[in-house]
Amino acid sequence: MKKLLLLLILLLLAPLAVAQDEGIKKNVIDSLYREDQFYLGITYNLLSKKPKDVSQNGFSSGIHFGVIRDMPINKRRNKAIGIGLGVSLNSYNSNILISENNKQTTFSVLDTDQVDFSKNKFYTYVLEMPIQYRWRTSTPTEYSFWRIYTGFKIGYVFANSTRYSGTPIDVRLKNNDTFNTLQYGLTMSAGYNTWNFYLYYGLNDLFENATVNNQSLDMSAIKIGLMFYIL
Repeated sequence: MKKLLLLLILLLLAPLAVAQDEGIKKNVIDSLYREDQFYLGITYNLLSKKPKDVSQNGFSSGIHFGVIRDMPINKRRNKAIGIGLGVSLNSYNSNILISENNKQTTFSVLDTDQVDFSKNKFYTYVLEMPIQYRWRTSTPTEYSFWRIYTGFKIGYVFANSTRYSGTPIDVRLKNNDTFNTLQYGLTMSAGYNTWNFYLYYGLNDLFENATVNNQSLDMSAIKIGLMFYIL
């Protein structure tokens, strides 16, 4: 019982000690400070270069989170290079049905007037490495500032899945080999303090050697949303 009481006291006092320590640290000016070590983003995912009759429906979303090593490159430390590692979870709603026939992957366009379905989307799970050139108005004592981060992001699609719910039967696939495992594109984040506009423009195709209605399926991703940076 005494050990349990001691543990409870320690748990109650620990947050106070941490808060006091943080308060002391804030009063010390760090001339070698770094910024924005962690990131969390939420995006709306678009498909560019869609073939004829292909459209998106519903909400296609993305969640992105990771850590970035901030490396200032000037004395004022308002310019830096950032290199990081993170994970991206993406969904894409469209009228493209991805299915298998005799162990061969097929792509077809659903006619929404003739086919009744409640869900048709594909997912990608990406291990990503962002590389950024960072400009900001921060100082050792200023924690709210303007920023513009431009860069490049390369990703490895370590898993994918598709899900169709409708007539005549439901279809679910996992880790289909038609998905392009390498994804890369240009990025930009800009904003003030917590709220930052984010854009990703994919430079290569989501699928590899895929066709739909005798047209090459050369779609790439455009992601628009908000990015939150945490020290």
